[in-house]
Amino acid sequence: MTNITQRIDATVQSAINEKRLVGAVIAVMQDGQLAHFKAYGQADREAGRAMQEDAIFRLASISKPIVTAAAMAMIEKGKFALDTPVTDFLPDFKPKSPDGSTPVITIRHLLTHTAGLSYDFLQPLDGPYNTIPVSAGIAGNVTMEENLARMVQAGLTFPPGAAWLYSVSIDVLGAVMAKAEGTDVEGAVQKYVCGPMQMTDTSFFVTDAARLAQPYSNAAPEPVRIGDDFKQPFVPGCGPINLGVSRAFDRTAFQGGGGCMNGKAMDIVRMLDAIRAGGGPILSEASTKQMMSNQVGPLRILFDPTGNTAFGFGGSILLDPAASGSRLSPGSWQWGGVWGHSWFVDPTRKTTIVNLTNTTLEGMAGQLPGDIQKAVFDA
Repeated sequence: MTNITQRIDATVQSAINEKRLVGAVIAVMQDGQLAHFKAYGQADREAGRAMQEDAIFRLASISKPIVTAAAMAMIEKGKFALDTPVTDFLPDFKPKSPDGSTPVITIRHLLTHTAGLSYDFLQPLDGPYNTIPVSAGIAGNVTMEENLARMVQAGLTFPPGAAWLYSVSIDVLGAVMAKAEGTDVEGAVQKYVCGPMQMTDTSFFVTDAARLAQPYSNAAPEPVRIGDDFKQPFVPGCGPINLGVSRAFDRTAFQGGGGCMNGKAMDIVRMLDAIRAGGGPILSEASTKQMMSNQVGPLRILFDPTGNTAFGFGGSILLDPAASGSRLSPGSWQWGGVWGHSWFVDPTRKTTIVNLTNTTLEGMAGQLPGDIQKAVFDA
């Protein structure tokens, strides 16, 4: 057993013993080689089903770097450009700014979350994304056309390019990709990313339910089982994150590029590490450098109060790790997923870490992600 495995084993087992976590699959690649890959705990606590290395997870926002990589591949093929207006493909998508004007929203705005769009869980309960409502894509079965129309009705929170706000923009991007490719979002992603990377278990719909991890939410004295219509508190003063387990099997619900995919840890770590290493079979090195560098200038993401995190394409860019209390190197690329996931790409150390868990919010924003970083880099 390697030192890195011993440290990660101890870290994850501590989280399970303390009832912060039900189960997880942790994958680490260093310099292009698999340094750690292991399943922990239970995939379904009530059924007594142990977690397996090939477990499938609802990915939530880990969908975003996959869909973003597909979009970057389509840009390389000339399907559209960063500064292409969204209305070139979605002519009715014309949400208004607060001043009543109808600004141009570009592909770049969508990729960087600077379009002025939002999420329901980032607005108060009486905000338009909650009252209309606009789906975040992780519960319910609204169609793509209906959800786009609801976004237009809700309007923008600021003019495109004026600020950074996490949003449904990657769902809109998926709709653009589908139009440009003449297929659905699944078809575009399979053609440009999942097919070339042989990500056979990464899809918008689950067909192998026996391998799908059951999700849980942190609570005392132990995590509680998540079903349909589950309300996960997230930002104080804002609406909850609406979660639903049935959506993974619903082919009538829209294929939201921002949070509707499902997949396994090995597929995700291989794809992210291919981007770190220069793009592999899916992208040029120039595109991967764009994805892993600051694309928002002086703007900073709202989830880091220290102001040390910008945004690239598909994930955030950590500018000053020490000031943020992180062990990552400057320029590291990272993000997570609300079902309980986190990932980190450290180009300086040539290290990629993927934590897929079935416990929210611990696996995304709890103690575990930082503890895994410590275990990897101390080793």
